Amino acid sequence: MLEIKNLTKIYPNGKKAVSNLSMTVADGDLCGFIGKNGAGKTTTLKACLTIHDFETGDILLNGLSIKSAPTECKRKMAYVPDTPILETYLTGLQYLNFICDIYEVPTHTRRKRIDYLSNCLGMNNKLNDLISSYSHGMKQKISLIGAFVHKPVLLILDEPFVGLDPEAFIQLKRLMKELCASGGSVLFSSHILDVVEKTCNKIVIIRNGKLIKSGRTEDILGTNDLEEVFMELNGK
Repeated sequence: MLEIKNLTKIYPNGKKAVSNLSMTVADGDLCGFIGKNGAGKTTTLKACLTIHDFETGDILLNGLSIKSAPTECKRKMAYVPDTPILETYLTGLQYLNFICDIYEVPTHTRRKRIDYLSNCLGMNNKLNDLISSYSHGMKQKISLIGAFVHKPVLLILDEPFVGLDPEAFIQLKRLMKELCASGGSVLFSSHILDVVEKTCNKIVIIRNGKLIKSGRTEDILGTNDLEEVFMELNGK
């Protein structure tokens, strides 16, 4: 379980990006994290990964604080940013083996996982190509394969559907659900509200760095759709 407790993040310029934010993502949750641009979504996700430090509060993964046990927590997580940053001098397969080495994925296991995931996302015939030759969508796919390959306890994705072709779009939703069905959790930000509504069992909505709504999808929606709920909560 991911627990964010009273998180506050203030940037050096004095901007308070996140203010006293508390939320949870339970085991098996597929949680959509939504808000306007600048609402604090990416800042929160990066705080969970120790990319950003924060002023007050704490973030726990299965009871461990990311402040006191950062390495142990990060070994259980995977992250794909909205714009993948990859070593372009590597081939796709070299990159994936590098990730597997970091997470100590056994050789026989990694072969099966890489083969399965690359087939799912349509990258099986591109793994021996240099990453420098990849399109944005292909870089996104290889980043996603690297995130799923070690079966993280918590998968954090920032706008994961941007740049994906329709087949990969569909397969990513399936892979996310598979991870959650096996006891893992997914927290992802997205502006594609229809996908969040149809895919997630939990939704968290923030505005100006503050929580404004959180709960099970059916409880958030009531008799409305997510677009209507979102616009109402944001005063439109």
